[in-house]
Amino acid sequence: MQVAIVTGASGGIGSGCAAKLAGMGMAVLATGRSEDRLARVKQEIGDSDRVAALAVDLRNDEAPRRIADLAVQRWGHIDFLVNAAGIGGPKPVHETDDESLDHFLDVMLRAPFRLIREVLPHMRPGSAIINVTSTFAVIGGLRGGAYSAAKGGLTALTTHVACEYGARGIRCNAVAPGVIQTPMTEDRLRDERFRRINVEMTPHQRLGTVDDVASTVAFLCSPGGAFINGQTIVVDGGWSSTKYLSDVALNSEWKPR
Repeated sequence: MQVAIVTGASGGIGSGCAAKLAGMGMAVLATGRSEDRLARVKQEIGDSDRVAALAVDLRNDEAPRRIADLAVQRWGHIDFLVNAAGIGGPKPVHETDDESLDHFLDVMLRAPFRLIREVLPHMRPGSAIINVTSTFAVIGGLRGGAYSAAKGGLTALTTHVACEYGARGIRCNAVAPGVIQTPMTEDRLRDERFRRINVEMTPHQRLGTVDDVASTVAFLCSPGGAFINGQTIVVDGGWSSTKYLSDVALNSEWKPR
């Protein structure tokens, strides 16, 4: 039986990835900060032999060892690591203090780095690591600041791991979502300007869903993704790769600066 660790599983994308991988028959260790939300993930999977949960703050020094040890003690090895933990609410560089900078880097760059380092000895040929990054690591994004810096660093880490450990049969790829409808983005999507930037500039009929991202992660963990290494798959409906404007945007009154 294949074994997957999913961080951020108490959040929208992470919980979706955990459920999707469990649906493929994998054993899943779901980690996150909320015990209540992790309990719901376990209940959704519904197979006590194939699911475990660990409430942990990834910033803690002992967190990577605790996570890897639990997976190995429970199932003997680790096949997949999905680094999906993330935080929102970034600000531009000039509004970002050192405490906020450290927080973003700790959660979304330092923690994945340390967890990858911890699980590598337990991975066999055919294993894979998937880092959930962002379109803000692909193109410049307004208000990205420390968030963009952390996700950009995670992209660079992805390509390094792919190169360094690919010959051992361990692949590493990134999945870069656009704005996905999750509890973390609910408030931002209520902001008319933010919503228009994403809806009116996306050449698709809807915004992205958790399942869009989880399905991409699952593909990279499947035989179909076995020859994909060192890549970033962007899941954003074409937002970052086109100059699309909707009819609404094209017909809006233009106010020159």
